[in-house]
Amino acid sequence: MPKLIRLYIIQCAIGFAIAAAFVAMLLWFNIANLWHLVSTSPSGLLAVVILWVANGIVFAAVQFAIAVMRLTEDECPPRGGKRQRVAALRPALVRAQAPSPQERRGHHRR
Repeated sequence: MPKLIRLYIIQCAIGFAIAAAFVAMLLWFNIANLWHLVSTSPSGLLAVVILWVANGIVFAAVQFAIAVMRLTEDECPPRGGKRQRVAALRPALVRAQAPSPQERRGHHRR
């Protein structure tokens, strides 16, 4: 089996296990009176399964995303590139002359 497929299956199993623990805690602590709703409803088991599957999809996707982002290639150490010095920048003096009032008047008439 390819390594990536094996990684995906393992991470999905971990995600669904985390989702099972999450749903169990929701029921155990009776969040939003969920245990009472599930235990008194005839389709309570179906609701728990749907809640587990929906959370399992989310937790499995997050678990796989974390596992993929943690994959790194540590075989070659980072290189610093070429250590070339950068010349110091100095401001240049540029002379600019404002037009005379006659030039400005003649420029507007055109």
